[in-house]
Amino acid sequence: MICIKEEIMGDFNKITHEKIRQATKNNKEIIKNIDNRLPPGQSLTKKFPILDLEITPDVDLHNWRLEIFGLVKNPLLTSFNDLKCMPQIKDISNFHYVTYWSKYNVQWGGVSLKFIPNEAGMLKNLNFITLHSYDNYIANLPIKSLLDDDALIAHELFDKPLDIKGGGPVTIVVPKKYAWKSARWIKGIKIHEKDRPGFWEVRGYHNNADPWKDERYSPDE
Repeated sequence: MICIKEEIMGDFNKITHEKIRQATKNNKEIIKNIDNRLPPGQSLTKKFPILDLEITPDVDLHNWRLEIFGLVKNPLLTSFNDLKCMPQIKDISNFHYVTYWSKYNVQWGGVSLKFIPNEAGMLKNLNFITLHSYDNYIANLPIKSLLDDDALIAHELFDKPLDIKGGGPVTIVVPKKYAWKSARWIKGIKIHEKDRPGFWEVRGYHNNADPWKDERYSPDE
C-alpha cells in the first residue's frame, strides 16, 4: 500500500492548478456548451480527464477486498469474486469534475450501493459514511448518497474492466457529487453517526460537493 505523505500534500494546490492549466491547454475536445445537463461553470468534454496527484497504488485483483465496517451489525469483507456474484447492473450517468469539465453518458458496470445498509445490518439513525481507498485517500458522504439509483460499486467502464489508472479494480461512483467524492481504489466503507471531513474537505473543498450548486470550495476559504 502506498501512503500519501503530508509533505507531498503540502504542494497539492500547485499540482492541481498545473494539471488544470495543462488540461485546458492540451484538451482540444473541450466544448463550451450549456444545456440542462451541464452544471454551472462546467464545460463539456469528449475525453475522460482524470485529475490526480500522480500516486497510484498497486492493487492486485485477487487480493482486493472491500470491508464494510463501523456501526453495523454484520461487518462484511467482500472479495472480487463475491462482488461479481452479487446482482450486476449497468448505469449511464454524467460525471462532473471540480476542475470545470463534465463528461456525458459514462457507462459503469457493477453493484448498486443500496445493498450496503441491508447486507451489513446498518444500525438506525446513522447519517454518514467514510470511503477508504488503497492509497489512504478518504472521502465523506451522507448515507442518503448510497441510496441513489446511479450510485455504484463499479468494476467496469464502458463494458471493460476498470483499469488501475481509472481506479480499478473497483471504484465508488457517486455521479450526483463532484468526482472527488467518487473514491477510486476503494477498500473500505465505514458507517458512523457524525460527519467526518475527507481528504479534500480538510484542504478547502466544499463538504457537500453539489455540482448544481457550484459547491467546489468551502465558503470559509
